[in-house]
Amino acid sequence: MNQRLVFSSLLVVGLLTLGASAPAPAPVTISNATIGDPEQTPEVSTEDLRKILAEGSAKVFDARPYREFAVSHIPGALNVAPKPGVPISMYVSDIAEIGRLVNENKAATIVLYCNGPFCGKSKRLAAELAAAGYTQVRRYQLGIPVWRALGGVTEIEPDGLKYVFGKDATAVVIDVREPKGFQTGTLPNARSIPRSAVLEGKDVGEVKKAKDDGRLPMEDHNTRLIVVGQDGTSARFVAEALAHEAFHNVSYFRGTFPEASASIQP
Repeated sequence: MNQRLVFSSLLVVGLLTLGASAPAPAPVTISNATIGDPEQTPEVSTEDLRKILAEGSAKVFDARPYREFAVSHIPGALNVAPKPGVPISMYVSDIAEIGRLVNENKAATIVLYCNGPFCGKSKRLAAELAAAGYTQVRRYQLGIPVWRALGGVTEIEPDGLKYVFGKDATAVVIDVREPKGFQTGTLPNARSIPRSAVLEGKDVGEVKKAKDDGRLPMEDHNTRLIVVGQDGTSARFVAEALAHEAFHNVSYFRGTFPEASASIQP
C-alpha cells in the first residue's frame, strides 16, 4: 500500500514537473496570426513575412497585375507577367516567369501575397505552382491591407508615380529633402517634412507638427501619401514614421528625387 502511495506521489510530481517545464505557447496576436484555411497551401503571418524579407530567405511575389504592383507593393517583392489567355476576373501570374526567377528550382521557398483575405490571386497562383511540382509555396493571405494596417509601408515604382499623378488628384506628396532643396523645386501638391527634423524629433515630433499645421490630411487618413526624398533610405524613414501615426496608405519612392521628377513627365 505504501509502495503504491509512493509511486502515485512520484507520478504526480513528475507530471507537475513536466507541465511546469513545458514552454507556454506563444500568445496569438494580430502580428503572428494567419487566416488558417486548411484546404489551401500553408500561410505565413505578418511577423513571419517581416523576418523573411529581412533575412532574404524566400522569393516573395506580388500576385497582382503589374499596375497594382507599380502603384504600391511590399518592399522586396517581385512581380511577373500574367498567364496568357486568362480573363482579368481570374487573373493569375505566369508560373513560367516565376520558374525563371527561381532558376527552375522546384524546392525554392516562395511566398505569395495579393489583396488580402478575399482576394483569390495568390490562392490560384499557389495551386498552379503546387500542380507544377513546387514544394515550398507559402501565402501571406492577409495581404496588402493587413500589411498596411500593421504599420507596413509600401514601395511605388516610376510607372506607379506617373499613373498616380495622372489619375489621383487627392494624392499628397511628402518631400523629405532639406527645406533649401524643397524651395528650389518639388513635385505637384508636395508638402515639406524634412527627414532631419523627423530624425531629431526622436518621437516624430515634426510629423505631429505637420498634423496640426495642415501638411498632413487629418480629415482623411485613407489619403494616398507618397514620400520622396534625396534617396530611398530617407524616404522610407519618413514613410515609416507616417505609417506609425495612423496613415495607412503610405508609399515611398526608392529612387532619387531627380528620378521621381523625371518619371512623372509626359
